[in-house]
Amino acid sequence: MNLSVKSETDLLKGVIVHTPGREVSLVNPELKDELLFDDIIFEEDARREHLDMLKIFKTAMPEDGTIYEITDLFLECLQTEEARTFAIEKLIKRLTEENLHTIEQQLRQLESKDLLRFIIDGSSDAIKGFAMLPTPNMLFTRDLAAVVGESILLSRPAKKARVREAILMETLIEFHPLFADARYKTIKTAEQESIEGGDVMVASENVVLIGMSERTSFSGLMTAAGKLLSQGIEHVLAVDIPKQRSSMHLDTIFTFTNRDECIVFPPAITERRDNVVALTSQNGSISAETLPSVKRALEERLSREFTFIKCGGEQRTNQFREQWTDGANVFALAPGIIVGYGRNTNTFRELGKHGYELINQHEFIEEYKDQPFDPTNKKIAISFQGHELCRGRGGARCMTMPIERVTS
Repeated sequence: MNLSVKSETDLLKGVIVHTPGREVSLVNPELKDELLFDDIIFEEDARREHLDMLKIFKTAMPEDGTIYEITDLFLECLQTEEARTFAIEKLIKRLTEENLHTIEQQLRQLESKDLLRFIIDGSSDAIKGFAMLPTPNMLFTRDLAAVVGESILLSRPAKKARVREAILMETLIEFHPLFADARYKTIKTAEQESIEGGDVMVASENVVLIGMSERTSFSGLMTAAGKLLSQGIEHVLAVDIPKQRSSMHLDTIFTFTNRDECIVFPPAITERRDNVVALTSQNGSISAETLPSVKRALEERLSREFTFIKCGGEQRTNQFREQWTDGANVFALAPGIIVGYGRNTNTFRELGKHGYELINQHEFIEEYKDQPFDPTNKKIAISFQGHELCRGRGGARCMTMPIERVTS
């Protein structure tokens, strides 16, 4: 596999996901806020909804495309003693409050599958009397890393609830063969900084957007931007967004649907001014230019006009309601071919006004089950049910980590 992502909307060929498992059923309602959930999730329905989304992916992706389950990759990685030692030592070092050093020898003796379950679920039958909270956010693989060009930007989470996921992802990049070519082009930030994949968007092979959000710090953004610019990216657009739960990442209020179209949440995107700084490397130093809007920044740096489609449509209440249920968090399978939650009816209606064919998951799969899907010259918005999934506050983009896209 050639890890490469040079656009948010190029044809998807490789993607990493996680179908929710037992970890979401371990969320105690009294601890849901600490675990970054607004509600508890019913595992059985959430799994079915997620698998339905993956059926859409399989139908739309090329025959040689691959969907990777992240826990399978973790398990493959942890088969080697070197990777297991790396992960255990990182856990002990970064989770000092858990006192994992007291069970270090027991951790080292666990079978790979039991060690993985301990890290994800927070406990193991093989280690009696020791438990941590679960890691239900594994569902949102987007936040763990971002492939930018041929490099990979390793996330450093802002919240302690996601540290174990980050350690597993770092172990994966360090030891799994899938990441062998990108391993030496990994971009990391310092321990006191934070950056998450939901804030990173690849607009083109030369332009990257990074949101400065509740989860991505200024210093994390600047460190990542500097390293991206040193590796060949020409422009990093730093987008300042509201620091609040409802807009935790840039992709909760803004996503690409086509080469020149985006879904936006108006109050946080089109109604804000002077919140974009274009960073460019010149003679070894970084220059900065303040721009009046995201739209202007994209149009100037990409030399083409953009259409911004309103999440929720024109009505204000609908905009807020559907942003809350991830109406602005869609995922592109190819240029103009997008997937999102069907419950955001006003957003889909707005997409229809902009020339998108509206089709649900069953209709799409039925239409293309016996023939290869050709996305050329098509604009299709595919809806799927996500009533349980959206309780975790993440949409189709949040639940995907693209690692290979190709020009269609």
